[in-house]
Amino acid sequence: MATKAKTKASRATEIKSSRSQAKNRETKTQAASQSAFDLLEQDHREVEEWFDEYDELKDDNRKTELAEKICLALKVHAQIEEEIFYPQAREATKDNDLIDEAVVEHATVKNLIGEIEAMEVGEELYDAKIRVLGEMVKRHIQEEEEELFPELEAAKMDLNAVGKEIVERKEELISEMQT
Repeated sequence: MATKAKTKASRATEIKSSRSQAKNRETKTQAASQSAFDLLEQDHREVEEWFDEYDELKDDNRKTELAEKICLALKVHAQIEEEIFYPQAREATKDNDLIDEAVVEHATVKNLIGEIEAMEVGEELYDAKIRVLGEMVKRHIQEEEEELFPELEAAKMDLNAVGKEIVERKEELISEMQT
């Protein structure tokens, strides 16, 4: 009897695992067919919400968790844009000024992230640095979505192909940076 119960439990676990793997493949397939704009905008909305949430927090532990989440998301997002999105955007639009400006903004954001990561919640200027980071990122997002994205739509860039590259690279980077 115990053996049958173990076998049933084992089979149930295998079935659940199989379903989970199928669902993961389906999710990856759906994400891989998303436009680069959709994926980047999804990241933008997520981080904007986190900055707004951070402003309302009083609990230092929650602030620490959220600040770490924000910094990781921004580092991954910036690297994806710099490695994949911006080079292809530059090629499609031939607009070096707009892309160069975005790269400089990323460098500034990364420097501020480095300062924040070297600090502890509660230290002098910590909250101010998070707020300034949020303001900078929100302005960068607005410029990207209102200036760069329309230019790329007109340039007929293959946004689904770029989206697929973004999904794959994002998974790699999150895995690398979380360890």
